[in-house]
Amino acid sequence: MLALSRKKGDSLIINNNIEITVLEVKGEQVKLGINAPKQVPVYRKEVYTQIQEANKEAMSVVSPTDLKDLI
Repeated sequence: MLALSRKKGDSLIINNNIEITVLEVKGEQVKLGINAPKQVPVYRKEVYTQIQEANKEAMSVVSPTDLKDLI
């Protein structure tokens, strides 16, 4: 993991097309702005984890034989 110190208004660039800017710092809370192409999904980690769990659950409900029966 790369750890960086940034101040309000400072940015960093990821993969030449994603910019993350520190918008505000209040106590222990940091507000970030993310500028990324529309085709790049950006999620909070807790939302991403929920999506992954829902996908795993959906896959466990459908068996390969169920899919074969659909065809």
